Amino acid sequence: MPWVLSSQMEHLSSSPSQRQCEQSAFSFYCAVREQLPVWLLEDMRTMEVFCWEDGHPRAFLPSKALLYALVHDHQDYARYLLHRYSVSALRASRCSFCCCRSSDAPHLSVAVRYNRLSILRMIVETLRDCEVQSEWQDYLERCGGCSHVADSGKTAVQLAVELSRPDCLLLLLIHGAQADCLDAALQRLVSCDPMERPHAQRCLDFLLLFMPKPLAQQRLQQEPQHWQSLLGNEVFSWLCGQAPPPLLLQSLRCLARSGPDQISALPNFLQPHCWQ
Repeated sequence: MPWVLSSQMEHLSSSPSQRQCEQSAFSFYCAVREQLPVWLLEDMRTMEVFCWEDGHPRAFLPSKALLYALVHDHQDYARYLLHRYSVSALRASRCSFCCCRSSDAPHLSVAVRYNRLSILRMIVETLRDCEVQSEWQDYLERCGGCSHVADSGKTAVQLAVELSRPDCLLLLLIHGAQADCLDAALQRLVSCDPMERPHAQRCLDFLLLFMPKPLAQQRLQQEPQHWQSLLGNEVFSWLCGQAPPPLLLQSLRCLARSGPDQISALPNFLQPHCWQ
């Protein structure tokens, strides 16, 4: 448990062997935090670091090391782990607080929560290289987190919307994640801090680019004037099923599917917000 101070570990551990495992894991966590070289971290992980599972010390898996790399944005180490172990580095590991597995897709959730865009790109590219396409698309739709953590039951897309992470969201959508949380994006737009509103607006814009078709939103119909002012008349009418999508929106929907850099590279007057 790297987030527990070493002075507190003996109160949480029941045996000398378990305390030793926790201390070695904590030392490894600190080494990743200090951005030590990859070769040194791998030597530590394979020869010195253990975790405690089912009453026995176990080898410290690459999947847990990748979580540490995500938390501290150690991009070189994340790149090595994904290149060396491929999708096996993305397997869920046991939660430190309970007996269940920590998550079906913990790495996606951690990447989004900490806004680690570079490592998230490495992860989705690793998934894309899977031989079976349905497997990596299914991985993108899995929910992260045990029942006692904040991300429980949320997909990476849902988390990106709730935290206003537009760049992470676009990357996930381009690689096949479903744009299925429009209602959450609308709620976020009206409830977020004014400083975060541009990011929340951009998340909504990206969802609109990847939605297969608009669904009538009761929220919009309850306060039509308010939502018209936020979304613009054309987008509002389209979402309510009263008009076709704006021409610029249709064009950007085609462009967005060709790669994340295509949208970001557009001049400001062609960015998604200008269809409003």
